[in-house]
Amino acid sequence: MDLWPQLLGGFATAASPVNLLWAFVGCALGTAIGVLPGLGPAVTVAMLLPITTQVEPTASMIFFAGIYYGAMYGGSTTSILLNTPGETGSMVTALEGFKMAKSGRAGAALATSAIGSFVAGTIATVLVTLFAPVVAKYAVLLGPPEYFMLMMLAFTTVTSVLGASALRGVTALVVGLAAGLIGLDQISGQVRYTAGVPEFLDGLEVVLVAVGLFAVGETLYTALYEGRVQSSLNAMGRVHMSASDWRRSWPAWLRGTFLGFPFGTVPAGGSEIPTFLSYGVEKKLSRHPEEFGTTGAIEGVAGPEAANNSAITATLVPMLTLGIPTSTTAAIILSAFQNYGIQPGPQLFQTSATLVWALIASLYIGNVMLLVLNLPLVGLWVKLLKIPRAPLYAGILIFATVGVYGMRQSPFDLFLMYAIGLVGVLMRRYGFPTAPVIVGMILGPMAEAQLRNAMSIGEGRWSVFVERPASAVLLAIIVAVLVVPRLLAMRARRRTAAAAA
Repeated sequence: MDLWPQLLGGFATAASPVNLLWAFVGCALGTAIGVLPGLGPAVTVAMLLPITTQVEPTASMIFFAGIYYGAMYGGSTTSILLNTPGETGSMVTALEGFKMAKSGRAGAALATSAIGSFVAGTIATVLVTLFAPVVAKYAVLLGPPEYFMLMMLAFTTVTSVLGASALRGVTALVVGLAAGLIGLDQISGQVRYTAGVPEFLDGLEVVLVAVGLFAVGETLYTALYEGRVQSSLNAMGRVHMSASDWRRSWPAWLRGTFLGFPFGTVPAGGSEIPTFLSYGVEKKLSRHPEEFGTTGAIEGVAGPEAANNSAITATLVPMLTLGIPTSTTAAIILSAFQNYGIQPGPQLFQTSATLVWALIASLYIGNVMLLVLNLPLVGLWVKLLKIPRAPLYAGILIFATVGVYGMRQSPFDLFLMYAIGLVGVLMRRYGFPTAPVIVGMILGPMAEAQLRNAMSIGEGRWSVFVERPASAVLLAIIVAVLVVPRLLAMRARRRTAAAAA
């Protein structure tokens, strides 16, 4: 079996001084971003995407992975000490973590969060190491009809899970699909939706749209609608756990890990669902249910935090093996691959084996770095909260402007970025999710190409999607995702009406 030699080769690449430095900088920056409320890995990676024009592919992917991972670790710090999640995946951690901090156990909450993140991240990385090559091996057998249905499944689940309503999610997806069609048709050469603007002939840059929607949009929204937020900080104390805390935490870490991993491998829109499920499981299984919602139960921190990090790691499986992102940050990292002319998918483990295995090996290294960074340096991360929001967000705007201008030295790109930023503000203001826009832009042209190829195979017959077993199964799953939740909601409403009557 050549798995272990390839992994060892990945460690040799990832452990080079330059790549170790990029991993450390990524982990430290990601942790700092996770600590600062309102920012997140999607904003940061989008803002830093222009470095792909200057940095070697392996180093930049290790750097982005460190940011992605670090933000998950750092988000729990503000959840516990301030009741302000730095990331959406840390929302559940705040439920019990903040109550533990108020009752004088902030140190134990921070410790179980950091160690649980390390345990879950390491186990999930082992699972990625074992299963990603197998998935890639069998994914080669899939044809255009199956790939088109996989992308339709990604569209369906992302739009139905994210946002305040499925209609808003579909609207955002359509915007992304339309943006992905701008420019020259790669097959016919037909000019599409350029409105006579020559700069649109090459299409919209995903980097530019991502920076506009996330970095600029988030900054402007904060300045316009949130203003100054005053937070009171709980006393931290020593970051340690008692013997009882260890006994109560380790089963929750394992349960959260194996609960979160499957959710990360499917296009379900993030780690929010497994963290809430983990919280419910721990509350049901706990021998101290009276602590939940009162003084704070350590299982309610350990389980969701492990589920969060496990789900985040698992997003690498569909991204690397199928080229399908299952989270916003994964979609932006996918565009970073494309900036280098690398298309993630079944062939990636053959065409770019060195990069892939170095990236996987860097996850093991990054987990150790993050444990070292988060346990002793919690006090340092908390001091970042004292940075005033005005200069912080002004710096983000400057960095985004310089980065986007540096890609093509085009003033038009800057006007377009800020116009997209205003669209991002409106989407955020009225509850439209931004992730489907990026997913639609990246997967839309790919889905169009696969649809054309599938119709060629079927000689123009749409029945090609039900004649092939794998494609038919995927179609049935898509219909179930669309129909079953609505049927369950109708049933619940009828029961409520009958009970009221």
